[in-house]
Amino acid sequence: MFCTKCGAQLPDGAQFCYKCGTPVGGAAAAPAAASAATPATAASSPTLAAAGVQELKCPACGAPIKPTFGEMVITCEYCGGSVTLGGAGWKEISKHTMLPLKILDRNAALKAVEVYVDQGFLHRNDFKESKVAEERLSYVPFWVMPASASTTYQYQAVGTAIGATAGTVAASAVLGSVLGGAIGGRRGGVAVIPIMGGPVVNPTRSETVSGQYEYPVVAVKAMTAYQPKDYQFGLGDRTFFDKKTIPDGTPILNGDLGEDAARHAAQAYVQQLQSEEVHKKHNMVSQLRTQVDISDGELLHVPIWYFRLDRKGQSTTVLIDGHAGRVIRTI
Repeated sequence: MFCTKCGAQLPDGAQFCYKCGTPVGGAAAAPAAASAATPATAASSPTLAAAGVQELKCPACGAPIKPTFGEMVITCEYCGGSVTLGGAGWKEISKHTMLPLKILDRNAALKAVEVYVDQGFLHRNDFKESKVAEERLSYVPFWVMPASASTTYQYQAVGTAIGATAGTVAASAVLGSVLGGAIGGRRGGVAVIPIMGGPVVNPTRSETVSGQYEYPVVAVKAMTAYQPKDYQFGLGDRTFFDKKTIPDGTPILNGDLGEDAARHAAQAYVQQLQSEEVHKKHNMVSQLRTQVDISDGELLHVPIWYFRLDRKGQSTTVLIDGHAGRVIRTI
């Protein structure tokens, strides 16, 4: 079959032309993109095919999708539609977003690398002395997991504890003085001992720290180096995925980490962030308990520049956020 507008040859069953987007065979126009705050979720999507199939059809354009062993997240090479493998089989990913590519030129990306590598007086010529051994731009998939976390913990109020100790020492000194005077002077043979009363000071305090996150988990197990640690993507700028905005020939990577596994990973990462936040506030922390609730995720493709530099026998990898132009991390 062929597109009635541009003449492109289409696979059987296609609903839209992958080149111009024209509805095929009387198909209704593509539904308007939902608000990013209220998306449809992959969990509500019907099962497209069983887990072990060798081929299924893209739910957006009908083109064939052929999973390779280990793949759990696949983006259609024709239209950019996406599917994921879950416990029930293959389902459509209803919310598929991307960060727009703003660092289009390799030289602009390399400038960010140079600024980072040459930081400090002792490293100001490191970039000039380096050779770019490998470089590439690709769109890397991440699962973005909305998380709500609450951490309840106990800590020792050091100031209160020290104050209580000082008060006890002072009281002991007064008591010792009184006893010494009573024993020394006798006061008619009767020792006068003051009785000190009052509540016992407990230095243990309890607090709760809450947090809201949109945590990105890299969907490719071999790319754990791409996992943000202290780096945050500009998620406020993300848009719904549009393959037409991606430069020709730029790889759009598939993933081998499903949404369920990403959910568990996000839970662990958020627990770690909550713990770090607690320990920033207090040193003597005990009985820390964190509850993390994860909502349905979305698939986010991020443009990332990869550069490997060789200098004096040493190799350094620098990852540049193609949207923000900042260094994600170095290896």
